[in-house]
Amino acid sequence: MTPLILTFVSHFGEMGSRWGFNRTVGQVYALLFVSEQPLHADEIAEQLSFSRSNVSIGLKELQSWGLIRLTRIPGDRREYFSSLGDVWQIFRVVAAERRRREVAPTLTVLRESLMTPATEPVDQYAQERMREMYELVDLANTWFDDLQRLSPESMAQLMKMGAKVHKLLNAKDRLFGNNKNGDSKDD
Repeated sequence: MTPLILTFVSHFGEMGSRWGFNRTVGQVYALLFVSEQPLHADEIAEQLSFSRSNVSIGLKELQSWGLIRLTRIPGDRREYFSSLGDVWQIFRVVAAERRRREVAPTLTVLRESLMTPATEPVDQYAQERMREMYELVDLANTWFDDLQRLSPESMAQLMKMGAKVHKLLNAKDRLFGNNKNGDSKDD
C-alpha cells in the first residue's frame, strides 16, 4: 500500500466510529473505495494486516449497510468486493442507513410519548418539549426524503448555494415585512 493510500485508509478507520461503524470496517471500506479492481477477502486481510475473520465480519457489516458490491469472476470460487462507484450514491446509502438506525427509532419514541396522556405538570411540560423536537426531526426527515429524490447535480448545486439561501430568505422577509425565523433585520 502506498503512503497516500495508507494515510487515507488509516484516517477513514478513525472516522468510522463517528459514522456508525468500527475502525476495522472503516479501513476495509476505505481500501475498497480506492482500489481500482474488486478485491477478495484474503487480499484485503493481507493489505491491511487484519485477520481473515475480522475482514469477513467487516465485509458483512458493509454489505448490511449496502456500501459494497459482491462480484464473482468466472472460474474463481472466491467472492470479490468493491465499493459503490458514485460518491453521491455512497452519500445517499450512508444517510439512508443512519436515518433508518437513528432517526426512525427516535421518531417512534417521540410519537409514542406524545400519545401518552400527560396528567402531571412536569409531564405536560416535557411533552411540549418533545413535541417541538418531534416537529423538528419530522421536518428534517421529510426534507431528507426530498433530497433523496434530487439528482446528484441538483444536490451539489443546492449544497454550493449554502449561505446564499439564508440571504435569499432574509431578503424575502425584508421585502414582505415578516421575520418569523427570528433572524435580525441586519443579516
